[in-house]
Amino acid sequence: MPKPPKKKCCSDKPACKRCPLRMLKEGTLPEGYTVKKRKLVKVKKDKTRTDVAA
Repeated sequence: MPKPPKKKCCSDKPACKRCPLRMLKEGTLPEGYTVKKRKLVKVKKDKTRTDVAA
């Protein structure tokens, strides 16, 4: 199992293997996570309406 991403991007050049920005770009970021303002954040589940009025 690969190491989890860091909580915050350290903005080193070149980017480390655990950088959340790099993982997002490569598509290796775990499901349910995204990056906002260089920080790793959990994505809330989107509650979509299932009862559509006909």
